This record gives sequence, structure tokens and C-alpha cells, in this order.
Amino acid sequence: LDALTYNVLNQTKTLSAALCCYLVMGRKQSQIQVVALLLLLVSALIMERILTIDFLLAREPINLQEMDAKHFTQGVAPILLASFISGLAGALCQKNLQGAGGGRNPYLFSMEICAASTIILLISLLFSADGQTIQENGFWHGWTSATMIPIFTNSVGGIIVGLVTKYAGSVRKGFALILGIFLSGLVQARVSNTQLVGGALAGISLWMHATNPPAPAPTTAKPIKQA
Repeated sequence: LDALTYNVLNQTKTLSAALCCYLVMGRKQSQIQVVALLLLLVSALIMERILTIDFLLAREPINLQEMDAKHFTQGVAPILLASFISGLAGALCQKNLQGAGGGRNPYLFSMEICAASTIILLISLLFSADGQTIQENGFWHGWTSATMIPIFTNSVGGIIVGLVTKYAGSVRKGFALILGIFLSGLVQARVSNTQLVGGALAGISLWMHATNPPAPAPTTAKPIKQA
């Protein structure tokens, strides 16, 4: 896949999270929330410089490469499947964390996921070039004190993701990820007009999604039996 197609398909994770929350938990989205999700997708594509302001104003087209069979089977289909699995995993995590009786402890749940990920990574080392490199040079080869920085930030981020999933949900987590792209641009002092537009659209979509929940199902009052 070219970078353009990959980034477009990769931004469907929030939509798949909303779909899987409905399939797994029965969490419906109102019509305005669906519009907000689509607006969030547009904002992400703008901040990734896939959609330009000139394209939105119908000044220039997007140049997409023609798709052949290999392009779909080895590119598009795996990315869409990975996006759906990501949404399904988020919905299942949310169901466990927000279950009856208060749900699971988010800190313990994050530790369990970490343990499972460690086992999977250790198994993958048996079949990858990285595993052979570790056997030749040792596990600690190339480590410095700076190596602990991404390890620490990633561990703290995992705990925060668990808390966000429990108290806000996987769909809101998708909103946070898109806004994080915009904040990263602010920190790097490389925010362009295009990114400002994308950040504004992300903020508007978040407000639309938070303030327009689906209407509760109507309840019918049971008749009172008279003695």
C-alpha cells in the first residue's frame, strides 16, 4: 500500500469501534453522533494531510492509485481487518471494564493485557529476525538509560488507556487519539493552517458526539392492580 491509502484506511478504527460497541454491547449511536464520527474521520484525514483545504473547496482532486487484486488482498483487506479487530478489542475491553457490578479493575486488567502481550511477543521472537539478533548479542544489547523513557511512557499510557476505556468508552478513546495528533503538532510547533482546521473539526465532532446521545427507549407504565 502507498502511504496515502494506508493512512485513509487506518483512520476507520473509531468507526469500527462504534460498530463493535453496538454489536457487542448494544450501544447505539444517534444520527448526530454518526455524523460526528464521520466528521472525526474527515478531521483525521485533514491532519494527516490526506485531504487538503483545496480539495474540500473543490479546487483540486485527490490522486489515488488504481487498485489491482494484489493491492486489495495484501493491502486493503488486511488493514480493514486489523481496523475491525482493533474496534472489536476495544469493545470487548469496554464490556469487561464497564460490566455489571462496577466492572473489572482497570489496573489489574492492564496488567493482564501486558502479561498476555509479553507471552505473544516472546513466541514471535522464535520466528523473527529480532529473536536471532537477541541470541547473538544478548537481550540488553544497545540499551541505554534513554531506553527507559519510552518504556516508562508506554506503561503509563497503557494504564491511562485502561482508565479512559472504563470511564469514557472506546469510541471516546478514538476521539482522544485524533486530538492527540493535533496536540503533538502543537508541541512540535509545526501546526499549519490545515492542522488547525483538522483540530477544530475534531473538537466540534467531539462536542457533537458528547452532547447528542441516543434518545432513551420509551418505557410503558405497567397498570396498577387495585385490591
